[in-house]
This record gives sequence, structure tokens and C-alpha cells, in this order.
Amino acid sequence: MTAIAEVPIETLIACHQCDALHRAAEPPTGGKARCRRCGTVLIAPRRGALVRVLAMAITVAVLMLGATFFPFLGITAAGVTNESSVFDAALAFSAGPMVGLSIAVAALIVFVPLLRMLLLIYVLGPLAAGRAAAPQAAWAFRTAEALRPWSMAEIFLIGVAVALVKVAGLATVVLGPAFWMFVALVIVAVLKDGYMCRWSIWQALERSAR
Repeated sequence: MTAIAEVPIETLIACHQCDALHRAAEPPTGGKARCRRCGTVLIAPRRGALVRVLAMAITVAVLMLGATFFPFLGITAAGVTNESSVFDAALAFSAGPMVGLSIAVAALIVFVPLLRMLLLIYVLGPLAAGRAAAPQAAWAFRTAEALRPWSMAEIFLIGVAVALVKVAGLATVVLGPAFWMFVALVIVAVLKDGYMCRWSIWQALERSAR
């Protein structure tokens, strides 16, 4: 305990899975620093990572806007066809006592994921261009990370897939362009989170602030 207390806190990194503390040491580009206790990747610097993560964040933001307003599903039953977008689904509960559900659906599926991407673009844009960090960039990145558990676009897509299994036997279901946009943005978002080295971004923000 005494040895840990004497180590400067800025030189330590905690594993986000098991909370084990390590001395932070940047591996060679393309290498990985893993937790000695559970094997979780702690640091993984990659050449050109900021530009690629920025490009993926922009892609997710654009896809999210299209997936919100384009037709998501079309259902035909008894000769009647009805198309609906994610925005329409959120508005369906906007009246009466279900207004809270409407706000939650819109926030967790659309606004929070979109806000995360916009914050990342704000943080990474200047860094990827080789310029000084934007004002309050550290706060923006911290907020984006805090919102990550509340970004539930992929959960929504899984729920839709489960519902389609039941609805398909009762009506003809046509997948709209927004559905495929959602599939694409979930894949890109997962790749972005897996590719992004958060320690490297914090280091870049600290160097820019000096």
C-alpha cells in the first residue's frame, strides 16, 4: 500500500474490468498493454487511429440521422400497408401518460448515441488535424464516455429482431432503408469502440493542454 501511495497518480492506469492498478507505459505502435490480472487491453496505440476513429464517428452520426427519419419497417396485413420510422415510433407514445416512454425511446435510441458521436467529433477533429485541442475537450470526452452505457441503439436493433420473428407470422414485413442504416451504424459503432484507445486520447489531450 505504501508503494502505491508513493506513485504519482498520473502514471497509473486502472483496468476497467477488474480495477487492478498498473503503471502506465505506452507500448510500441501496434502493440497492446494488457491487464496482468484479467487480460483486458488497457492501451493499444495504432498509427492513424485518431483519423480513423473520427471518420467512424462521422459515419455513425450521418447514419443515425438517416436511420431516424427514413422508413424503418413496412407491414402489410389484410391488404393494408403501413410504414413507420424510428421518429414515428417515438411519437406514437407522445400523448397521455406514455409521454415519458416516448422521451426515453427517443433519448436512448437516437439522441444519446448522436450526442456521443458529436462530442467525439468535437474532441478528435482538432487532434486529428494536428491542432490544439478544442476548448473543454477533456470535459466533452469525459461526457461522451459517461454516456456510453446509455447509448442503446444496438439494444433497440436486437429488440426489433426479436419482435420481427413474432410479427413475420402474422403479416408481411418489409425492411426499410433505415433498418439497414441501423445495422450499419451499430457495426461501425462497435468497430469504433474496439479500435479507440482511450488512454492515447487522454494523453493527446494532456499534451495539447501544456
